[in-house]
Parts: sequence; C-alpha cells; structure tokens
Amino acid sequence: MFAYQFLNVLLACIVLILLSACGDKHQSVLSKIKPDQSTAGVLCDYQYNQYNTSKSVEANSVAYWSCDGNSRDLDANGIPDHEVGRFPNANNAYTILQQSVFESYTLTPVKTNVTTTFGRSHSVIGMLLNGVKMAVGSSSTCRDIDNNCGVNNKAEQWNIESIGQDVFDFGLDQNNAHVQDNGTYHYHGIPEGFITNRGGNKKTMTLIGWAADGFPIYARYGYSNPADANSAIKLMKGSYQLVSEISDSRPSVDIYPLGTFQQDWEYVLGLGDLDECNGQVGVTPEFPKGIYHYYVTDSYPYFQRCVKGKI
Repeated sequence: MFAYQFLNVLLACIVLILLSACGDKHQSVLSKIKPDQSTAGVLCDYQYNQYNTSKSVEANSVAYWSCDGNSRDLDANGIPDHEVGRFPNANNAYTILQQSVFESYTLTPVKTNVTTTFGRSHSVIGMLLNGVKMAVGSSSTCRDIDNNCGVNNKAEQWNIESIGQDVFDFGLDQNNAHVQDNGTYHYHGIPEGFITNRGGNKKTMTLIGWAADGFPIYARYGYSNPADANSAIKLMKGSYQLVSEISDSRPSVDIYPLGTFQQDWEYVLGLGDLDECNGQVGVTPEFPKGIYHYYVTDSYPYFQRCVKGKI
C-alpha cells in the first residue's frame, strides 16, 4: 500500500514539474515576442461601398481604410454593412442616419505599462472595419442608495451596463447595437452581423477592427497557446468576475442584481485568458511574429474598457 501511495505521489510530482516546465517554455516564447511593431500592410486597402437593404437603413454603407506615412486612416459614413434590427423601437427612439466618420490611428502602436480607461458615455474605443464604432457602458447611471435610477440619469456614482443585465432595456438589436440621439449606430457588444460577414463564427481567429491605440481587435476566438499558431482555436474569456463585497452605498441588489452596474465587476489576474483591457500578447494570422491585440468576447467586459498602447 505504501509503495502504491508513494508511486502516486511521485507521478503527481512529475506531472507538476512537466506542467511547470511547459509553462516556463510558454512564457519564454512569449517573452521573445515584441508587441511594438508596425501594422502597415495589414488591411490598409480595406474598402466597402454597398447598399444595405435593411428596413431601418436603406442606404449605402461606405468604409475606406488607407495607410499613409505613420497613420491608418478611416473615411466612412457609419452605416452598418449587415442586417440590423428595427429602429426606432420601443426602447430606442432614434433613426439610423449617415455620419461623417474620420479616424486616424498610428501604424506603430507601442504597448505600455499604463492603461488608458475610456469614459462611460459612448467613447470611441475602436472602430470596426465597416466604419461603425465600438462603445462601452451607457450614459445612464444611478445615485448612491437611490432605487429610482434610470435611463439618461446624469448622476455619476453607479454606471449602468448596456448589456449583460436584465433590468434596463436599451433597445439593442441582434448585433448588440443601437442608435444615439444623433443617429449614430454603434455596438456595445459582439457585432454578430459583421462577424458573420467576416467569417468569424467558424472558429477562426478573425481581425474585425482597430483599437484607438492602433492595435488590432479580434473576434471571440484565439489560439489556446498564444505563442503557437498551430495550437487549437479556443473561445477567449475575459478575466472579470462579480465583486464579492457589496458597497453599502450601492442601490439595492434586490432591485438591481449584481452585474447591473460597471462597478459590480472586478478584474482578477489569471481568471480568464486576457488582461484587464481584454488583450494579450501573441501571434495572429496577420502578425505571425506576434503583437499585442484585443478581443471582443461573449463574457464581460465584451469590449476592452481600456487600452495599453499610447494614444
């Protein structure tokens, strides 16, 4: 019996040593990846100009990307290039209108140890290739210990999430998108229609846009070993969880369950696959030598709420 137990312990130790060695090798390979590099030559000539027949659109969707000198430039009209839901609707009173969209991102993004966090009210954290912006949170909040909070409340204490909660309905369509009061259609979560157009629902690593700091954004799937392009494709998960300690000043959890507010979530290192900005360093189809890149995920925070590069 003793010999059997000893053998089991020995085998367990060997497994742990091997796993540790593999982990060290993994980190060793990642440490050789330089996350600061030029993105020139990657989708610099992406162009789209077609009529969208959706009842809520019925207009041309136009997006032109170009690279010139040190910048990646977008000229678009903000009209989505896929089927959309009905707008206006019962919870979103606005009509999709053409916009004048001009964005310019660096071609030489530099990853830093400092994060830049975006505001809650429709800040442009990045642009999809179709020229439609990604936004986070909402412009609606609650006050401390105030159970009468709601849409368009301008208090600052508790920021209501646009998705992932069932208390407030912001009129989002099947693409996790809706319309601002100026007619801007924008995404708050996984842009399903656009990802389908890009083939990103076939468990492939799919580049769908660019973040404000110039680093690429991928949809849902990544390599299980970020240092190995031959490793299995996996569904990427964010590293956030609901807070374990609830503030005494928070509006009632009986009325507003945990997850209703941005402040209900906390980042936990190593909980998921990604860092606090929903990104990681690794190889990608477009950057086989590796680059820092972001993911849109089905799990919180959906889109990155911060960036690691200089902006």
